[in-house]
Amino acid sequence: MSGETEGRKGEHINIVLQEDVAAKGVKTGFERFFLEHVAMPEVDLDEIDLSLTLWGKKLQAPLLISSMTGGTDRAQGINLHLAEAAQALGVAMGVGSQRAAIERDDLIYTYQVRKVAPDILLLANLGAVQLNYGYGIDQARRAVETIEADALILHLNSLQEAVQPQGDRDWCHLYDKIASLAVQLEVPIVVKEVGNGISAAVARRLADVGVDAIDVAGAGGTSWSEVEAHRQPDPIRARIAHSFAGWGIPTALAVLEVRREVPELPIFASGGIRSGIDVAKAIALGATLVGSAAPLLEPATATNIGPVSPTQAVYDKFAAFIEELRIAAFCTGSPNLQALRRAKLRRTDTWEILTRD
Repeated sequence: MSGETEGRKGEHINIVLQEDVAAKGVKTGFERFFLEHVAMPEVDLDEIDLSLTLWGKKLQAPLLISSMTGGTDRAQGINLHLAEAAQALGVAMGVGSQRAAIERDDLIYTYQVRKVAPDILLLANLGAVQLNYGYGIDQARRAVETIEADALILHLNSLQEAVQPQGDRDWCHLYDKIASLAVQLEVPIVVKEVGNGISAAVARRLADVGVDAIDVAGAGGTSWSEVEAHRQPDPIRARIAHSFAGWGIPTALAVLEVRREVPELPIFASGGIRSGIDVAKAIALGATLVGSAAPLLEPATATNIGPVSPTQAVYDKFAAFIEELRIAAFCTGSPNLQALRRAKLRRTDTWEILTRD
């Protein structure tokens, strides 16, 4: 089983880099909104404050390098490049699923990044469904402690498991098991989808069982059913997986509805985030942090970029997001994130101002 998990991690990296695995027939929904331009912003661009504090960690911008990888030699280098960039930028980072390291101690090092990122908000990661396959508080603590994480992500990937060869199919009673884990675990728990979105109803139940934040990870970015379609040796099963390329709740809609349903929790927005303008819209819709993964994987694995290191390439990519976010805040007259959350966000179809209360 452990070798199978390690091999799957390597396949996932190659497929995301080499194949078209973007969602088909569904968009993030951010294109349906625009922030009202303030021609006289009455703000000093150089004085805009994008910082925030979450769970005792100071971030210089509301950005998260979303969970990508781990469990292979190649993944170690990727994670170190991502973490070095996160440390330099002052943003958060999540590692990929640590199941491989739970199964094999010799793979723990592929997730360990504290030596290059001592100060970042770092999130460990396990699949929630593994709570139905023998995992519990011991494995959760191990995931956190082996990488010195500040919080634990439990990721939800039911569609991926449904179309994956030998996927985990038993998703019964997980709310109760997450509730038990939330009582026992010493660090915050973030429940995160992987690209199909979390609904308001699911968010409410998760909040009620004690999770500390929700990452909606909506549709419109990478489709993991598309990824699994490329792994399927059976052409019929591959066609079934491809048919779900347009499945899910658009990211913008998920953020809006989850924020309304659980205003007491931090909401993370990920899924198809491709610019700092997307980040600004997500903040205005109610997100606390905004995550991106796929756009950073290519620079993190680049080998033909001349004098620019992969770490620098990741830094440059995310630094551009931050500068775009800063300019968007400036052009809405927002000196900080609190003001940006109140900026006028309008619908492109009706030109009405969105009511977010």
